[in-house]
Amino acid sequence: MNDFQQLSLGIKLDNQATFDNFYAPNGTPQHLAKMLLQDEGKQYAYLCGSSGTGLSHLLQALCKIHSLRPSSGAALYMPLKELRDYPAGQVLQGLESADIVCLDDFEEVAGREEWQQPLFNFFNRCNESGTRLIIAAHTLPDFLDVLLEDLLSRLKSGVSLQLIDYKDADLRRLLQHRASGLGLYLSDEVALFLLHRLPRNTHVLMESLDKLDAVSLREQRRLTLPFVKGVLEL
Repeated sequence: MNDFQQLSLGIKLDNQATFDNFYAPNGTPQHLAKMLLQDEGKQYAYLCGSSGTGLSHLLQALCKIHSLRPSSGAALYMPLKELRDYPAGQVLQGLESADIVCLDDFEEVAGREEWQQPLFNFFNRCNESGTRLIIAAHTLPDFLDVLLEDLLSRLKSGVSLQLIDYKDADLRRLLQHRASGLGLYLSDEVALFLLHRLPRNTHVLMESLDKLDAVSLREQRRLTLPFVKGVLEL
């Protein structure tokens, strides 16, 4: 079911989305979320945070690590931003037979009338089947404009964590942490240059780092300031 769902809906997991390369300093909500998702005893959890706080990374990392376990069942990552215009019943049909279902970008469908009852029914089916359900959104449940009170009650029934925005120092360490995972050395000077010249958005920063990695590997170059400026045209 896992492969069929991923292929039929055109959903591909980010190869870089793993727990190992997720920057989550001890004591931060990101660290707590990472630990929570690896606790199989938590059947339902709700994660929220602004764009760039690591929500999609965490959900995809959970699906990937589960799929590597021997004799594991399906773990499905469903980015609702891409699926919101499909019929709700079609998107959610049969997903409760998976071990894990991760619904990302939940705010994209939370206020849509045609999604209310199918989502509520899906919650109930997951409870009955024992399926782990992880939901991620960019706001707390009370601010989702959910129309069905029973659905809102379900959303608020489990563990909820709000991830915080990374500060500049965290973004620098995040860049260096990810670079190290790619086998690259990123100096403080170059990391700070990137933060000052690029949007402070983790998606943009990671895409830029991936581009630097590809060119560095091809040309066998280190990430010096002139090299980075040339590759990224900064």
